[in-house]
Amino acid sequence: MILASNSQIRRTMLEQAGVGFNVRSPDFDEAAVKAGPDLGGEQLARRLAESKAASIAADDCDWVIGSDSTVTVNGQRYSKPRDREEAATHLRAFSGQIMELASAVALANRGRIDWSYAETARLKVRPLSEEFIQSYLNQEWPEVGYCVGVFRMEGRGVALFERVEGSHFTILGMPLLPLLGALRERGIIAS
Repeated sequence: MILASNSQIRRTMLEQAGVGFNVRSPDFDEAAVKAGPDLGGEQLARRLAESKAASIAADDCDWVIGSDSTVTVNGQRYSKPRDREEAATHLRAFSGQIMELASAVALANRGRIDWSYAETARLKVRPLSEEFIQSYLNQEWPEVGYCVGVFRMEGRGVALFERVEGSHFTILGMPLLPLLGALRERGIIAS
């Protein structure tokens, strides 16, 4: 197994589930995928996950996992913040709103996508004061700069929300339970 992701939380999820894997950085033009046809959050997350998985040149017997997430608030899609000021701008825009976080995962073998899955979680961001935003970024920056929603649920990011609807694993950035099912169906992990 190869994980085509630099995400520490995705690594941790697979390790905790007992899945053995190596890590390789995906090699594809993410900006080109995002600049392509206008897709919904789940469709774009799936396309990104599939592109990551398919970008890894692997041996015939290797399976590659790709995963990605998108965040949409009030119809606007957000990317990872470029810097701390943009992170603060994102948090101001999220304040009091519903965040739609779509996460997808894909399996590739021999450079071809064999399976993929996407789902969306909805997170109600509580009203955020400027004082809270600055304090939060003082504590969480730069780690949240690698996160599309400017939060790590496994960190202080939980304090941003008043309500969450959806899978915990999807919110962390990879629909783990469907992935484990797909791995078992293919005999990659024990059932």
